[in-house]
Amino acid sequence: MPEARAVFLEGNLFRHITVMALTSSVGLMAVFAVDFVDMVFIAMLGNAELAAAVGYAGAILFFTTSFGIGMAIAAGALVARALGQRDADLARAQAAAALVWGVVFGTVFAAAVWLNLEALASLMGASGETLELAVLYLQIIVPSLPFLIVGMVGGAILRAHGDARRAMMATIWGALVNAVLDPILIFGLGLDLTGAALASVAARLVIAGTALIPIFRHHGGLVRPGIPELSVALPPIVTIAAPAILTQLATPLGQAVVTRAMASFGEAAVAGMAIVSRMTPMAFGVIFALSGAIGPVIGQNFGAGRMDRVRRAWRDGLLFCGIFTLAMTAILFALRGPIIALFDAEGVTRDLIVLFCGPLAMTFFFNGVIFVANAAFNNMGHPFRSTWINWGRHTLGTVPFVLAGGAMFGAAGVLIGQAVGGVIFAGIAALMVRRMLDWEVGAPALEGPFDRQARLMSLMHRRR
Repeated sequence: MPEARAVFLEGNLFRHITVMALTSSVGLMAVFAVDFVDMVFIAMLGNAELAAAVGYAGAILFFTTSFGIGMAIAAGALVARALGQRDADLARAQAAAALVWGVVFGTVFAAAVWLNLEALASLMGASGETLELAVLYLQIIVPSLPFLIVGMVGGAILRAHGDARRAMMATIWGALVNAVLDPILIFGLGLDLTGAALASVAARLVIAGTALIPIFRHHGGLVRPGIPELSVALPPIVTIAAPAILTQLATPLGQAVVTRAMASFGEAAVAGMAIVSRMTPMAFGVIFALSGAIGPVIGQNFGAGRMDRVRRAWRDGLLFCGIFTLAMTAILFALRGPIIALFDAEGVTRDLIVLFCGPLAMTFFFNGVIFVANAAFNNMGHPFRSTWINWGRHTLGTVPFVLAGGAMFGAAGVLIGQAVGGVIFAGIAALMVRRMLDWEVGAPALEGPFDRQARLMSLMHRRR
C-alpha cells in the first residue's frame, strides 16, 4: 500500500500553488459549465415554469452545498497538518473521521431539508406550478447530499496530499456523466425535470466514487475508526467546519444587497449585472479555486512547524493572484468588443460590461487576497477569523459602499462600491494574517487543542 507523503514540505512553493490552483479551477469550471448546460436543456423544453423551478431549487441547493464545503475545508486542513507532522496514521484517521461525520451530518441535514422542501421553496418565492416543480426536483436531488459530501471531502483529502489532478478528475468525470445523461433522460426518455434531477444524482455518485478510489490506491487508504476515535475527532472537525459553513453563507447575502441596489436603476442595469456575475466565475475561476488549492500547502508546512515556508506560501499566493489578475484583465480588455457584441448590449448594460472588462477586473486581486487569507486562517487553527472577514466584507463592506456608489455614480457605482468594500476588507484580512504569522513564529505544530485531540486520536488508533 502506498505511503502518505507530505509533498509540500519541499520544492518551489510558487510552482506548488500554481499547479494546485490551475488543476482545482478546471474541476470548478466543469461544475459551472454543467450548471450552464443544465439550464440550456431545461430552457429548450420551452416551459418557463421549469426554468424558474430550477432557479429556486438552485438557491436551496447552494445552502446544502455550503455544508459540504465546510466539511471539506475541515478535512483538508486536518489531513494536511497531520501529513506535515509526518504522521501518516493520523492523516488516515483524520480522513476517515471526516468522511464518517460528513455522511452522518449530511444524512441528518438532508432529511431535515427534505421534510421542509415546500416551506423552503415558498420562502424563496416559488408558488403555484413552479413551487410543485421545484419541490419535485429537490425531492430527488436532496437525498444524494451525503454522496456529494463524500465527493467533496474526498477531493479535499486528495488535495491535502498534493494530488490536485485526481481531485480535479473526480469532478470532471461527474460533470461528463451529468452532461451525457441530461439529453438522454430529459429528451430521450421524456423525463423533463425529473431527468435533469436524476442526471445530477448520478453525477454525485460518480464524483464520490472517483474521489475515494485514489485515496485507497495511491495514498495509503483509510483506517476504520471506532467510537472513541470518532468522538475525539468530532470537536476539531466541527470547530473548523461550522465557521467555514457560515463563511460560505455570507456570499449570497452580499449578492442580494447588490441585486436590490441595482434593481433601482432598471432592467437594463440588472441585465448588465447578470452578465457580469456570469462572466466572473468563468474569468476568475482560478482565483475562486485558490483558497482550496493553497490550503494544503499552508497546512502541511504549518503542521511541520516550517513557518518560513508558511510565510513564503502566503506571499507567493498573493503574487499568483496579482499575476493572474493582470493577465485576465488584459484578456478581458482586449475582448470587450466581442463580449458586448455577443450579448448585443446597449446603454447601461454595455457600460457595465465595459467597466468589468477593465478597472473592475483589476480589483479582483483583492478578492484573491481574502481567499488566500481564509485558507491561512482555516489551516492554522483560526477558522472564525475567515467567518468574520467574509461576513464583514458582505455586510459592512457592501451595504454602505453600494448605496453610496449608486447615489454618486448610478448603476456603475453599485459595482464600484462593492469593489471598494472588497479592497478595505482585503487590507484588514492581510493585516490579520501578518499578525497571526508573527504570533506563530517558531510555534511547533503540536501545541493547540486541535493537535492534542489529534495526538490522542492517533494514539488510540495505534493501540487498537
